[in-house]
Amino acid sequence: MVSIKSKKIGNQKYYYLYHDDKRGKRTQKEIYLGKKIPDDIEERKQELLLEINRDDWIPKLEKIKQNYVKQKAKLPPEIKEKELKLFSVKFTYNTQRIEGSTLTLKETHDLLEEGRSPSNKPNNDVKEAEAHQKLFFKAIKDPSDLSSSKVISWHKELLEETEPNIAGKLRDYNVGIGGSKFVPPDHKAVKTIVDGFFSWYNKNKNKLNPVELAALVHLKFVTIHPFGNGNGRISRLMMNFVLNKLGYPLLDIDYKDRRSYYNTLERAQTKEDDIIFLQWFMKRYLKIYNKFLT
Repeated sequence: MVSIKSKKIGNQKYYYLYHDDKRGKRTQKEIYLGKKIPDDIEERKQELLLEINRDDWIPKLEKIKQNYVKQKAKLPPEIKEKELKLFSVKFTYNTQRIEGSTLTLKETHDLLEEGRSPSNKPNNDVKEAEAHQKLFFKAIKDPSDLSSSKVISWHKELLEETEPNIAGKLRDYNVGIGGSKFVPPDHKAVKTIVDGFFSWYNKNKNKLNPVELAALVHLKFVTIHPFGNGNGRISRLMMNFVLNKLGYPLLDIDYKDRRSYYNTLERAQTKEDDIIFLQWFMKRYLKIYNKFLT
């Protein structure tokens, strides 16, 4: 946690930002602020916290990529394709289930791998699972970069059979998020904010670590909530598109973690604090891929 400390020398007080990190090898960091607390103190706190977190994250993430690439290079093409298919089933199950799909993991597997539709389950859940896996493969093998037109076309492909009236269209109406205190931007601002998002992406895609970039792509896009439905699924697809394009292992956010995931998103959105989500994301990513750190 970053705090403000003061030191008195003679009759004068001097202020510092202070951080005491007790994880692993204890480290302390102090930054001089001046004779008064600056107006942008909250921004400075966030910058320091992000800098400290990056000192911890970046070396581990780079090692994960290095060992992941080495392991992947040893695999025959058939095994790589098999692993991608297995991931696609689990990812489709979790990302759909988070958004309310009733299909179980086994039903999703049977549908996508064996072509057997589950009985007594909504037809829309079946169609969207099929559309999602197809879209996942298309996106993951696409050599071009993210763009507004690409993401809008993904949305159309995902929902054109089940929600044709909103598929592939930026919303021109206001929406709420059930159970969340966060209110998405007014519909009149959506197009401008989406354009701003892609400007941000193009400016930062070669500056940020790819895992941090993927996390922020997900957070920032889902916060815009540019579509009438499907925002979470599209933003998680964008997240994995970035990870894959830049050579990192993909991430599947488990349905069992949905409460923690939703709560973290809401806190980051309402407080307008990206670090809240970044910390959650990195902790999960590093835990899942800890095998590449040993």
